[in-house]
Amino acid sequence: MSLTSTGARRLAATLYAYAFLTDLILLYPVYVLLFADTGLSVGQISSLFVIWSVAGIVLEVPSGAWADATSRRRLLCLAPLCTAAGFALWTLVPSYPAFAVGFVLWGAGGALASGALEALVFDELDHLGAPARYARTIGRARTAGTIGVLGSILLAGPVLGLGGYPAVGAASVAACLLAAAVAARFPEHRRSAAAGQPAGAAEPGWGPGLRAGIVEVRGDRTVRAAVLLVAVVTAVWGALEEYTPLLARDTGVALTTVPLLLLIVTLGQIAGGLLAPAGQRLRAPGHALLLAGSALALAGGALLRRPSGFLLLALAFCGFQLASVLADARLQARISGPSRATVTSLAGMATDLTTITVYAGFGLIATGAGNAVAFAVAAVPYLLVAAILVIRAAGDRIPPEPATDPPPSVRSDA
Repeated sequence: MSLTSTGARRLAATLYAYAFLTDLILLYPVYVLLFADTGLSVGQISSLFVIWSVAGIVLEVPSGAWADATSRRRLLCLAPLCTAAGFALWTLVPSYPAFAVGFVLWGAGGALASGALEALVFDELDHLGAPARYARTIGRARTAGTIGVLGSILLAGPVLGLGGYPAVGAASVAACLLAAAVAARFPEHRRSAAAGQPAGAAEPGWGPGLRAGIVEVRGDRTVRAAVLLVAVVTAVWGALEEYTPLLARDTGVALTTVPLLLLIVTLGQIAGGLLAPAGQRLRAPGHALLLAGSALALAGGALLRRPSGFLLLALAFCGFQLASVLADARLQARISGPSRATVTSLAGMATDLTTITVYAGFGLIATGAGNAVAFAVAAVPYLLVAAILVIRAAGDRIPPEPATDPPPSVRSDA
């Protein structure tokens, strides 16, 4: 087995374990119940979500610049520790102030990992001479994270029954601590662009790294387009995922059947992550067809208003997961400067802002026309992006016009 293959396998194994553990959080399915049982009103719970979102947006880009200025592995170790501290607060002193601080810590943990993780994985694969493996590796990592979420759903109920919220909180903290330990095993061979030294030695400062990332996004049209593609493709279906239980309930099934419908959608997401190697062969027209087909499946499945419609939704989420992985890989391939984590975090911030817009739009449409119509309308941005990709691909295929002969007045006399 070659050194490249061995290094890539070690990196992938560490990444999959990290992704699985960071999503094996037993508090995921029940933390809203914890808030309610502590006595919080719906308004207070909503305000906590706002605090969480704002914390993530504010810290996203600065943490990316920090990842470019220091060891990305160190930040990946620190990220789950921040989240663990937040969950510990929720468990030990459940109250509105503790929940608010916990969400800030959770947002900080997410921001520290966002950008740093993708940048480390791409740079390590590039160091091994295998950057083409990025889409496959990150796609499988997202699948590992989804499996971790499934595990948390399956385990939360039994653990809650045995030990209540303290046991669920303790298990969540333990998963975060294990994730931090796994992160310490990440290889890191990134070199400083300025000094040619190993990561952590003579790295450029936080400020210059932040400016370099912003300049690259503003100055390079292909990078800017890739950032916007990541934001739109990832944000819309990511926001819709939060509303799938409401859509399932609207089909008229028993409340106990709702998790089974959600499981179908989750299996679609898992398949999408695993299809990344095949998806890498798609060019712009194929990517456009993937987005358009997924959008139509989304709208059709929602408007059926029947449990069978969730088969179409699973197909749609499979396509969206694959499209998100491909958009991420496209962005990483276009970044040429030293501030890879900063640029990736800018894409993350754009995604967060787009997600908030989708939340607001969904709420308005669903209030007036119902959840099914809101899901169908959410397919429109994907159709627009697909059309833009086709138009740009067609423009790229148009050859430049041949140079015309100069007018007789400026020709040289032979």
